[in-house]
Amino acid sequence: MIDDVLTLFITFVDIILLRKGPQDIPRSSVLLVIVVLLWLAAGAAVIATIDVLGQTDFVVNLMTAAVAILLYSSVLVFSKKSARLLQTLTAILGCGMVLQIFFVAGHVILGSLIDKDIAAIISYLILLWSVPVEGHIIARATDRYWYVGFLIAFSVFILQIELSNFINPIEQLTP
Repeated sequence: MIDDVLTLFITFVDIILLRKGPQDIPRSSVLLVIVVLLWLAAGAAVIATIDVLGQTDFVVNLMTAAVAILLYSSVLVFSKKSARLLQTLTAILGCGMVLQIFFVAGHVILGSLIDKDIAAIISYLILLWSVPVEGHIIARATDRYWYVGFLIAFSVFILQIELSNFINPIEQLTP
């Protein structure tokens, strides 16, 4: 059991490093549910780690993630690759979970070693890496070139930002 969990974690890391794809994830709805629960726990850890984030941010993140999952699912269905949906969603959420874990670890560990602002920038770059990772996953799942997957993931990312700002607008500073 421990070996299977470690193998899956290493597979997620290999996908994050763009060496493997969603086809390397077992096709299992039970695994997807477990990954969703771990993704939620990792998201809660991110919220707990960052002082300026709160419950509202967690809910907004859930809403924007649901939109992203719906969009990625639509891409697979329209590409006639719906048979790959389970593995693709597991890969996207599993890699997101691992990146959130790296974010928290980086934020906490680097924050104690170097300037907190620099640690925050590095940590956010870890999360930003999710865009090419998701693009890689979508490209592999739909049998498209990497740049097609990247453009899809980048478009979803921009839509998530816009949706997040619409739901929970950032107050503008006035001079």
